[in-house]
Amino acid sequence: MSAAMAGAVDLSALKNRAEATSRAARQAPATNGESGAAPATAAVIDVTEATFQAEVVEKSMQVPVVVDLWATWCGPCKQLSPVLERLAREANGAWVLAKIDVDANPRIAQLFQVQSVPMVIAIAGGQPVDAFAGALPEPQIRQWIDSLLNALRDQMPCIRAAEEGVEPAAEEPEDPRFTAAEDALERGDYAAAEAAYQQILASEPNNEQAKAALSQVRFTARAEQADPAAIERADAAPEVIDAQLAAADAEVAVGRVAEGFDRLIRAIKRTSGDDRDRIRQHLIEMFEIFPEGDDRVVAARRALASALF
Repeated sequence: MSAAMAGAVDLSALKNRAEATSRAARQAPATNGESGAAPATAAVIDVTEATFQAEVVEKSMQVPVVVDLWATWCGPCKQLSPVLERLAREANGAWVLAKIDVDANPRIAQLFQVQSVPMVIAIAGGQPVDAFAGALPEPQIRQWIDSLLNALRDQMPCIRAAEEGVEPAAEEPEDPRFTAAEDALERGDYAAAEAAYQQILASEPNNEQAKAALSQVRFTARAEQADPAAIERADAAPEVIDAQLAAADAEVAVGRVAEGFDRLIRAIKRTSGDDRDRIRQHLIEMFEIFPEGDDRVVAARRALASALF
């Protein structure tokens, strides 16, 4: 992923959304006499403001959608677009090309903060994950697309299925308990989502999916209330536990993940007993919101072990 877009999408969350969408598509009533077949998708689509949600956002839940932002007066666009169209057709549905005339669709151009065309943006799971500007040579475009698919293939089953010419493997139906929790989260009802995940853990204490989701819900609720001024207050009062916890939340919420982890580890070194255990629990819960193997989490776990022992 490019430096500009790196980290813009949580791939572990993307996998859940992509698989859920794939299941929904397979389980929908068939309209062509076949049962469970994924609907055919055109390789190249002309997209407007009216169709953006369905053709870009929704399709990107199954496979990456490469958005080609162009204009009729743009010479480089006339060089780039045919290359993208040919590559999209060769891909057999592993990704989709969405062509958008920025002059005819100014709100989309504004959404992507387009300053010049051509501009190409990859969308996965409804979020931008990579981009480039200008008419690149075809070998560079192929390399860019290959890197995109390699980064997303394990998280989006429909990519591999399209490349292999088969449907994604059938999966078990969604757990209605998780569906209820996710619905509450989409409504912004964090209390209801937290209660739903806690209910799952009450009967299945070792359910790792519920544990991770519960941590995510709790942090999201805190992050929405995070106050950047909490960092300054915590720096001025390192002995105040609540201040350190709030400051760590604020730092992680704005992407200063390592700084937030380090703050809590320093607090653990200064404390003991119940205070130390409270900070430790807060930190461990924060680890759960990141994908397994995240370098920042791995480093913080080592530092935590050193601080405790």
